[in-house]
Formats: sequence, structure tokens, C-alpha cells
Amino acid sequence: MSDLFVLLREAAIDDWRVTETATASYELFFVHRNLETVRATDTLSTQVTVYVDHDGKRGDSSFAAYASATEEEIKEKLQAAARRARLVDNAPYTLPEGGEMAVDLPTNMAEEDPQALGGRIAQAVFAADTLPGGSINACEIFLYRDTLRVRSSRGVDKTQRTWRVMIEAIPTFTDANGSVELYEDYRFTEFVPEKVTAEIAARLRDVRDRAAAVKPQTPMTVNVVLRAQEIEQLMWELCRDADYAAVYSHRNLHAVGDDLQPGCQGDRLTVTLKGVIPGSEHSAYFDPDGLAMTDTCVLRDGVVASCFGSSRFGQYLGVEKPTGALRCLHLEGGSLTSEDLKAPYLECVSLSGLQLDRYSDYIGGEIRLARYFDGEKTVPVTGISMSARLSDVLRTLRLSANQCVEGGYEGPDKLLLRDVQVL
Repeated sequence: MSDLFVLLREAAIDDWRVTETATASYELFFVHRNLETVRATDTLSTQVTVYVDHDGKRGDSSFAAYASATEEEIKEKLQAAARRARLVDNAPYTLPEGGEMAVDLPTNMAEEDPQALGGRIAQAVFAADTLPGGSINACEIFLYRDTLRVRSSRGVDKTQRTWRVMIEAIPTFTDANGSVELYEDYRFTEFVPEKVTAEIAARLRDVRDRAAAVKPQTPMTVNVVLRAQEIEQLMWELCRDADYAAVYSHRNLHAVGDDLQPGCQGDRLTVTLKGVIPGSEHSAYFDPDGLAMTDTCVLRDGVVASCFGSSRFGQYLGVEKPTGALRCLHLEGGSLTSEDLKAPYLECVSLSGLQLDRYSDYIGGEIRLARYFDGEKTVPVTGISMSARLSDVLRTLRLSANQCVEGGYEGPDKLLLRDVQVL
């Protein structure tokens, strides 16, 4: 590629931002326990965003720049992007100013040889393959090292490196009635062999239970336990009201100072949005604009405590120091213990997706697999859906004290919803 930055300085634009993402990967593909393919790749993508001020407004447009592009091709793309930007009429704002950084995100894999590490991860996966009737039909292991660099016309030059692993597995259970498969997608930035083995073993038990699952007698009203994936989705839904963009566009249902849990009879919610959570691949020290992340408590004891978001919308609201586009969420633990789970309850294992609507006060979803405890025994169930008023759920929910990390979430591994309708 020709000197992109010289061409940017010469172009008829007011500001620019260049984002480069370099990814080195080491990939292993297994069929059953047999290693069929090993692949290593190196990729680089460059995204250019240009900003043009016109008629009291600011417009922007982006394009991909390729290493093979000639100087003339880059010039043509810059001119086309500038023309598009002049058609965009955003309120004026400035890009974050200055700042240099070169940092590695927390991991215990930085010094590992990819080939050796991949072998150890595979051993941890297949160590779980001990369930009678169960097997890992296929497994793919992806080791990534991502290097993200953001530079701008305002003097920003920041780089961060991330080491992460993704495991895709097909746990299978076979009996006289046939075979059942499930899909497992497990991601981490800290390799702990025992955790990998435990995760895969849990999914093998899930697929065994899916093969034996029955439709329970419905309708019924029962307590429902959600796991980390759905807890994260619920917490983000509550926090979105506090995003600068939602507030600026008047899409927020609640404002700072509003109590989301009036008359609370359960655990109060305290949520802090963070830049970095060890173990989460969503961790970042700076956002896409190069703005440093500032951890922010958005919900404190169920009350909206603060707003968060990008530099642009923070400026629109007159925020002196925007937080940055935070992507990680920490939820404080609560009072739920194993003793509280001796009454009948339904623990969700797999949902088609938690359905949430704050405006119609609704929470629900299709349950593909759950475990129903009737007070004495546990039975796997399927073919049901749940429905409740979100306000009732928020008033009475209970959170476990045990913490876990999944996706961009750090917090209780269980959330108990009281008196949910199951159909």
C-alpha cells in the first residue's frame, strides 16, 4: 500500500481515523479424537474513516484499504468517501485528542508456543469425553493473537494485543432411540485446563439430558433459574437506557436517579461497566475512537447511577469526560444459596434467546432444554416457553454469590426468577 497517511494529510478532509487489526491464528480441526487438519494464518485489515465538516454539520464515511492498493486507488477511495461524508448531517463533534499506548490485555497464554498450547487445549477437551453413550463428534480449536492499532488526525496512536481461544465442539449422545447433537462455543483468554474440561463435560451432560427430555405438564407457575448468558443479556438491556446515544435520542425509558426495583423484595442490582475483565475477550483499554475506557457504575442498588458511552454522544450531552464505549459488565453477587433451591424450580440450560421488552414490561423466551426439580428429583424437560412481567422479576429476583466469567459478563452464575408462567 502507498503511504496512506501522506495521502490522508493531503486529502480535502477535516479529520481521519485509521484502524488496523492484525490477527495471527493457529487452528486445529478434529473429527472425533483424530486431528485431521492444522492451519496457521496471518491477516491484516485496515479501516479508514474520514470526517468532513460542511454547513455547520459533520459527516463521516469509511472504507477498507488493502495492502495491494495503488496510490491512485487510495486517492479515489478517499475522494469517494469525502463525497459520501458531505451527505451526512451529524451535529458537530470532535475526535478524542492525543494519547499514545502500547499494552497487552491480561492473559496467561502470551508466552506459549501455539502448537504446544493447542495440544494442551485439545487434551483438556477430550479429557471430558468419558460419558457413557456420549462423544465429541467434532471439535475445532482456534488460537488467536489480535493486535489492534488506532491512529487519528488528533494525535491518537494506541495499540493493544489480545490472546484468545475459541473452541467449537459438537457433543453427541447416542442410545437405542438414535443420536442427538448440540453445538458448543466456548471462549476464553485465560487457559485453565480444569475449566475447559468441566465446560465440555457439562455440555456432554446437556446433550444426554436433551436426548431424554420430555414435555412437562403445563401450564404451571414455577421459579426459574437463568444462567450467565441470559443474565448478561438482561443486565445489558437494563443498562442500555443509560447509554449516551439512547439519552440523546430520547430512547431511554429511565433516567439517572430512577429506581428500577421499587418495592424490592429480593437482591438489589449493582452493575459496573468496565473496560477490562480478566478472562473476557471483550476487554479493551480503549474504544474504537481511541478513547481510554473509564469503569463506570451504571446501576447502584437498583437505581440508575450514571450514564456511559462514546465520545461523540457524550459531547452532545455536555459530558466533560466520556467513559468510552464500554463492552464488559460486572454484576455484584447476591444472597441466593443452594439451600434456597430445595423448593421446586426450573433451571434453564438452553433458550432460543431471552425476549425482553422494557416498554411492554415483558420477559420470556422459548426453552429448548431445562431441568425441572420437583423437590425430590430432577427431570430434563423441553418444548416449553416462559413468560413474566419484567417489573415483577426485578422486584423479587435473587442472585447467587458464586461468580463466573462468560462473554463480556462477570457476575453471579445463577439468577432466580420467582413465580414465572411456563406454557
